[in-house]
Amino acid sequence: MMKLYWSPRSRSFAALWLMEEVGEPYERVLIDISKGAQKTPDYLAINPMGKVPALADGEVSMSESAAICAYVAERHHDKNLAPPIGDPLRAKYLQWMFFSPGCIEPAMVQVATKLELSPVAAGWGSTTQVLDVLDNALAKGPWILGEMFSAADVVIGSSLNFAVRLFKMIEARPNFDRYIDACSARPAFQRAQVLAAG
Repeated sequence: MMKLYWSPRSRSFAALWLMEEVGEPYERVLIDISKGAQKTPDYLAINPMGKVPALADGEVSMSESAAICAYVAERHHDKNLAPPIGDPLRAKYLQWMFFSPGCIEPAMVQVATKLELSPVAAGWGSTTQVLDVLDNALAKGPWILGEMFSAADVVIGSSLNFAVRLFKMIEARPNFDRYIDACSARPAFQRAQVLAAG
């Protein structure tokens, strides 16, 4: 059985939501980051970065929310949360799986900290460019891959919900609102929210 180490109001939500999409039994281990539980020797043995989430699956242990989502989607390929290897849609799936940690999350940090960076220095472009690219992609579907819901939607939907709805770091746009509404209407998202609320 997979074991998910997580904490509320963190990047853990994507992994929690994906585990609920899969619908298989798993163990949740709450890491109380307000008390420094992520810095204990036991947890650092699981994730030396001392961050949440982390996942243990038998002999496998790993961290990073998007990577966990990709791994779990692959392990449960029968749930159709990722295009199979060889499917032309897989390239876009991988692109969007890592667009959130590579572009959306840095843009959120820049907005939250009011840090001034040139697009060249940032390496991921400007916040406006990131949001415009995402907005244009979301205009094409109900989901980031068009008609197919995937683990990429879990990763991007979690980030957008966090940035637009929970913390209002990023201004709402019609495509963002429609997409967040579609994500939050999913039963697995709702179950994850209940779990995250404690």
